[in-house]
Amino acid sequence: MTVLLIAGSPTAPSRSAALLDAAALRLRRRGLEVQRLTVRELPAQALVHAQFDDAQLQRATDQVAAARAVVVATPVYKAAYSGLLKTFLDLLPQSALKGKTVLPLATGGSAHHMLALDYALRPVLGALGARHILPGVYASDAQVTLTPEGGWQLQVDIADRLAEAVDTLQAEAFPSTARSGFDPIHFSRVRCSV
Repeated sequence: MTVLLIAGSPTAPSRSAALLDAAALRLRRRGLEVQRLTVRELPAQALVHAQFDDAQLQRATDQVAAARAVVVATPVYKAAYSGLLKTFLDLLPQSALKGKTVLPLATGGSAHHMLALDYALRPVLGALGARHILPGVYASDAQVTLTPEGGWQLQVDIADRLAEAVDTLQAEAFPSTARSGFDPIHFSRVRCSV
């Protein structure tokens, strides 16, 4: 039972990868197994020419098949998700996301592109058979900033929304591991009154 994180940015480092890193940290802290698939590391020729027999593409497809939940992160260009991510998603089998819970994440230059999650990415994820596509988290460039040390910092509102989205992902895909909001109480401490 793993969560597969798919990084769809053609550049590194990237703001969308920073969102993915923050999600991974939260998932790992909750005891979930996390794997990462960075699309830009797949062979470009195999992606563009749809070489389904390429060993790296087959491994990537197997990772998607084995995951219980998927988090997809992409930058938004021209009001849509990255072409690199599209190339990869186009190579997946029609039912690649069947039965899976999917959390889409995106970053873009301004808030004007936030609907790209709903109008561009969500239909493709649905066409791939995702069981449940969670409400996505979109962050503008101003909400994910580069620190002087070279790391990324999420503004509080984005960090909170991302934390809530990851909690929802865990509750949907791994209900037995989700926290109830109450700390466990030993039976000896339970009191009954009549």
